[in-house]
Amino acid sequence: MDKALGKLYLCATPIGNLEDITYRVVNTLRQVDLIAAEDTRNSIKLLNHFEIHTPMTSYHKFNKVDKGKYLVKKMIEGTKVALVTDAGTPGISDPGEELVRQCYEAGIEVTSLPGAAACVTALTLSGLGTRRFCFEAFLPADKKERQWILKELEKETRTIVVYEAPHHLVRTLEELGKALGEERRITICRELTKKHEEVFPATFRDAISRYQKEEPKGECVIVIEGRKITDMQKEQEQSWEELSFKDHMALYLGQGMEKKEAMKQVAKDRGIGKREVYQGLLEE
Repeated sequence: MDKALGKLYLCATPIGNLEDITYRVVNTLRQVDLIAAEDTRNSIKLLNHFEIHTPMTSYHKFNKVDKGKYLVKKMIEGTKVALVTDAGTPGISDPGEELVRQCYEAGIEVTSLPGAAACVTALTLSGLGTRRFCFEAFLPADKKERQWILKELEKETRTIVVYEAPHHLVRTLEELGKALGEERRITICRELTKKHEEVFPATFRDAISRYQKEEPKGECVIVIEGRKITDMQKEQEQSWEELSFKDHMALYLGQGMEKKEAMKQVAKDRGIGKREVYQGLLEE
């Protein structure tokens, strides 16, 4: 009889306060055969605190593909593996997603043990909208890709969550403020769940002014208010006005609309009656 396949357990670990770990995660870390850790030097402190003696191996962004193949091979042989990140939930802005993908390709079962996540913790503390949000993690280091993302965020109406290291915070705030507007409401969360946790509601302008004078400490999460839909609607209305009636009609006729339907849509876009559209076309 073939040996049963192993399993991958994605184990959320504290983002600061060690009490923010579930009983289920502690028990799982004790019961699995192997723990794959982003940084074994960091994770050993957690394991020692909870008197967990399970063997560890490193799994990080520089070895995620090859080490992933090794771990999958072990799981095919029956090994139960727990994946932990430096802090928070594996797979969120870390190499865990690669191992999950490889496991599914190999037919290995994966389960996630929920717990702390800095993005969700900061979002709930921000005082900004939580119904719709997007997670950007760290902005890309590549200049072209970074500019592309910033351009994309200009029209984002959902609350935006961005991670940043303290020594890059001011530069990132300046870039985001330039792209999104210095008066945009934001909340900066630092040292989440730790003794010196801070939640700072501000605007980009105020935050830049503060952290240019005061060096920030600890990992930061920037929560940004989304662009107001009404502002986008006004901008859209202005852009329609820049088109002639003829060009505006051509836009919809080119999409296969009948003339009557196209005229109705042009009137709706511009917030006027169909008769005014008809008159405008005659005058052009």
